Amino acid sequence: MKKRVLCLLADGFEEVETITPVDILRRADVEVVMASLSGETVTGRCGVRIEPDDALAEVIYENFDMLLIPGGPGVAELRSDGRAAMLAREFDELGKSVAAICAAPLVLKDAGVLVGRRFTCHFSAVEELPDALPDRLVIDGNLITSRGAGTALDFGMALAERLAGKAAAGEVAKAIMA
Repeated sequence: MKKRVLCLLADGFEEVETITPVDILRRADVEVVMASLSGETVTGRCGVRIEPDDALAEVIYENFDMLLIPGGPGVAELRSDGRAAMLAREFDELGKSVAAICAAPLVLKDAGVLVGRRFTCHFSAVEELPDALPDRLVIDGNLITSRGAGTALDFGMALAERLAGKAAAGEVAKAIMA
């Protein structure tokens, strides 16, 4: 059965942190559903517009193997909405993979899933996340975190390896010359 990822989008999402891992996952034959909070088109921090596959309210969460939360200024909207933190907590409790990049680990903080865990984040979030490691990518069990746009390819490859396996991720790396 094909693995599935739920990618959350809000206005102000960081384009590189969204599009890069989604592209890598799809190349590895992983289905990615991009859901915006409202179901409406979202605009990234640099003006790229994405038409989501679905509204978050319409998504059946149980049908996914991984939750992907991109960073960027849109993280503030994800945090104030609260559903992203609820999903992160549910996925984590079920042992499903939870992936967050840049400022998105702040959502994981809100969900309570960072306690006693190793993680990283963007330097702009360190004030709220003082235990963050300076690593580009940190994997702690089912939790995968990364620093920011400059680490999006490493992040995407780690997600592909987690869901599609090392061989499939290797084929993607070879194809894109990573």
